[in-house]
Amino acid sequence: MVRRSSRVDTINAETAEHAEPIRSAVSALRPFESLSVVPSQVEGRHAQGVPSLSRDASSAFNVVAVAWLAIIAATAGLGAEPRPIDTGRSTLTVFVYKSGLFSAFADDHIIQAPIAGGSISADAPLAVEVRVQAGALKALDPKLSADKRAEVQTRMLGPEVLDTEKYAEITFTSTAIEPAGPDRWTATGRLTLHGQTRSVTVPVVRRDGRYRGTATVKQRDFGIQPISIAGGTVKVKDEVKVEFDIVAK
Repeated sequence: MVRRSSRVDTINAETAEHAEPIRSAVSALRPFESLSVVPSQVEGRHAQGVPSLSRDASSAFNVVAVAWLAIIAATAGLGAEPRPIDTGRSTLTVFVYKSGLFSAFADDHIIQAPIAGGSISADAPLAVEVRVQAGALKALDPKLSADKRAEVQTRMLGPEVLDTEKYAEITFTSTAIEPAGPDRWTATGRLTLHGQTRSVTVPVVRRDGRYRGTATVKQRDFGIQPISIAGGTVKVKDEVKVEFDIVAK
């Protein structure tokens, strides 16, 4: 007789979302609990000590096998469930540097980019997805006066740079994550910015449960012309640095 395991019926809170397919598979076993194995006739003779399945029992055990495969399939992916990013404890900061003949008279820019959402899967298959609302970017620039900082903010969000009214979201979705040592990975993925998508590769380190790293992005790769003033004697560099510190819930 096939017996149902009581462990299957006890599903903890963390895996509650997988309960239904498991219960359905277990239910498929119930009609066949009372079926037994019977001896058969082989070429008209009784095969002593050689039990075989009756037609009904054979069909039943086929169903049993399928049911257990369903249970295995339902539980196999439990460890790979992605965890949402804790947006309140995660940070993403963009550093824009000056260049040009009179760059000494200009200022670097520090941009705060609040993470709007995303997820991390630390179990195979490894994956990460990050979303940022472009209009939420904020120029910090502590060395600038309030009016100059407001001017930087307006130009950054306007059509000269991010054009946030037209391109509202910035996203990164991993396509491959390769181990690079203990608690280290190399993440490759699609970065969508200013309406254009490019492949970027980012080194990632995990420390104290947080995922940290730095990436370099060229503005021109995404159709953004670096701002230049005074005939190019003061301008920002094409390359910007992006630092992230992400923790999952």
